[in-house]
Parts: sequence; structure tokens; C-alpha cells
Amino acid sequence: MRSLVVIAFGFCLATAAAAQPVVDRTTLTGKVMCGYQGWFNCQGDGANLGWTHWAKRRNQPFGPGNVTVDLWPDLSEYAAHERYATGFQHVDGRVAEVFSSANRDTVMRHFQWMQDYGIDGAFVQRFANGLTNPTTLRHKNNVLSHSREGANRAGRAFAVMYDLSGLRAGEVSRVRDDWTRLQADMKIADDPAYLHHQNQPVVAVWGIGFSDDRDYTLSECLELVKGLKSNGCTVMLGVPSFWREGKRDAVSDPLLHTILETADIVSPWSIGRYQTPEQATRHAATVWSGDRRWCAARQIDFLPVVFPGFSWHNLTGDKLDAIPRLKGQFLWSQLIAAKRAGCEMIYVAMFDEVDEGTAIFKCSNDPPVGNGARFLTYEGLPSDHYLKLVGQGGKMLRGESPVTETFESLPNP
Repeated sequence: MRSLVVIAFGFCLATAAAAQPVVDRTTLTGKVMCGYQGWFNCQGDGANLGWTHWAKRRNQPFGPGNVTVDLWPDLSEYAAHERYATGFQHVDGRVAEVFSSANRDTVMRHFQWMQDYGIDGAFVQRFANGLTNPTTLRHKNNVLSHSREGANRAGRAFAVMYDLSGLRAGEVSRVRDDWTRLQADMKIADDPAYLHHQNQPVVAVWGIGFSDDRDYTLSECLELVKGLKSNGCTVMLGVPSFWREGKRDAVSDPLLHTILETADIVSPWSIGRYQTPEQATRHAATVWSGDRRWCAARQIDFLPVVFPGFSWHNLTGDKLDAIPRLKGQFLWSQLIAAKRAGCEMIYVAMFDEVDEGTAIFKCSNDPPVGNGARFLTYEGLPSDHYLKLVGQGGKMLRGESPVTETFESLPNP
């Protein structure tokens, strides 16, 4: 049955969705935004960060036995200067190549794909624990600058998302300091492509309220939110899935709700919280619906997170294909569930994260082989399958196409 669904879906989405020349950057409502990690580096890319996020040991050759990624990018459209040779080989003996997020033209390409397939834009990830290292900071600034240019060229929206993971106690203030510098040095929020909501620039902060023994405190987070608000920002917070009840992945401290009531947008992290379409549907009905009502009662917007699948075999040793994609049905079930739960905006994790198998950009069905290498593929589907699916999800969210359980009845874009 699944093969019939995919054949019909392939026919319906044979061409990229007709994208708006320029998205409306004044609101997050009606948008499907992706997370953009931009954290991949290669030896020789000029960033002096080695094989970051491709290899476990970034200063050693990237090849068999030294790899973190479970998906392999499709480089068939990349120019020669965007390709970096690895120690892997394809089945026909060709040297396997990857890209670097430090390459301006590669970032331009990724944002052009967002336009080609009707994806509204990206939250550019900015890990706060790397803001004090000059080499890492330079790379982060370059990725942000290139994303800014890419969003403008492609008529997309972009916004900064700070990730607090890895910070120690007392270090959360780095975020406000960095945002102040970005405004002073780059005038980042004044850019025409910068995402606004409620008449103010959106700044996202991810990692508040998780029960995994983080060193930084909720009190620090509250001060950060207040500081960003006083600087005229619309603040989006990335929180654990069970934040409302204070259980499982969330702390039970009532200060968490105080922080959330101070913010403007709440976005619970759902990666790994369900593993099948049926579980995703149930999660939306039993968790997201209540979350949305809680937020609506306080005039806070609710931004659910959806993902295409999950795998971090090469990164952690976990089994390959831990949460199967089911040729897109898993992601589609979440998009439908979000719409039916009354959600008006969606965050897709992630655009480019091949190291945890959540990427939606163009990935290969011809990954490297040999020497014990094990990688996922897109199950024989076209490499742009998930870009098309997410673009179609945006149309469904906005009521431009019908809500359908399966792919068969999707209209031509």
C-alpha cells in the first residue's frame, strides 16, 4: 500500500511548488520555517574548524571510522568549489564529497531551494557556548551573514535562534550581549528579510526548562527574556514537550511557567517524543491541543515542531533509522495533526541536519559504501522529496490546499 501512496505523491508533486517571490516577513502566522544549523565545516574551507559535524574527530581525516552523519547530501547541483573530498567512496569507486556551511554559494543555494519549494524561511541556529571562541564566532557570523544575503536574494525570511545547550551557570547573559553586538555591528533586525511578529523582530531562545541537569538556571533565563523584551524583541522560547505539566522532559519548577508567560511564542521540542504516525497524531491531540489552549488563554502564540524521522547511528552507536521516515508519511502525519490542532505556524527540524537524520534538503540515494560504512537514503525517492512535502505542508497550513490523510489526493502544485 505504501508504494502506491508514494507513486501517487510523486506524480502530484512532480514539480516544485510555485513559490511566492517574497514572503511576508511581518508575521510568523501562516509560516512554515525550518531550522538551519549551518554548522558543517571541512578541511580547507577557510574556517579553520576541520571536519566539524562531519567527523567525530574533526582534525583527523574524514572517512570510515570517523564519521557522525547518517544521511549523505546530494551534491549533484553543487559547483566544483562547493565540494570537499572525503575518505569515503561510492559503490562505483568515485570519491564521496560533502559541502561546507562556510561556503557562501552553498548557503545561497540552500535558501534558493527554500524559495523553489515554497518554504518560508529559516531560524539560523546560533549556539551560545561558542560565542566566546574567536574562530567559532567568526564562522557563526559568516553563516548568519550569508543566510541574511540568501534570504534577501530568495525572498525568504530569517531569524536568529540561540541554543543554550552547553552553557554553564552564569553564562546565559552571553545571549543578550551577543544580540546587542549583532544589532550594533550588523543591524541584523533592521534587515528587510528579518522575520518580525507582533511588529517586532523575532529572537528565539532554545533550551529552557529541560530536566536533563543543565547548569544554567531558570532565573538566568527569566532575566534574558525580560532583557530581550525590553530591547523591543518578540521572544520565542524552545521548551520541552511536557512543559505544561512539568513532567518527563520538563522541570516541575513553577518558574518555568512564569518565564513562558513573559514570552510571545512557545515552541515545544518534539524530536523523539513519538515514533510513528499514529503516535504523532495522538501526541497532537493530547499534548499540542492543550498547549495551544494554554497559550491562547494568555495571548501567546504556539509553534509546534515537526520532523521527518531520526537517526544518529554514526554519531552515538544507536540503531540506524531509529525513527523511520516511511517515505514521508511520518512527517505528513505531523503536519496534518498540527493543522487539526488549530496551529497557525509550524517549525520543521531541520533543513540540513544530516548528523541526526532529520534533514529535509536534498540527500542522496547513493551514499558511500564499504569499510563498514552505514548510511540512510531517501528510500529511492527523489532527493527533493521532503522539500516538496514541506512546501505542500505550508500550503495546507494556510488553507491553500486541502487537509488529506495521505499523499494520493494532494493537488498538483
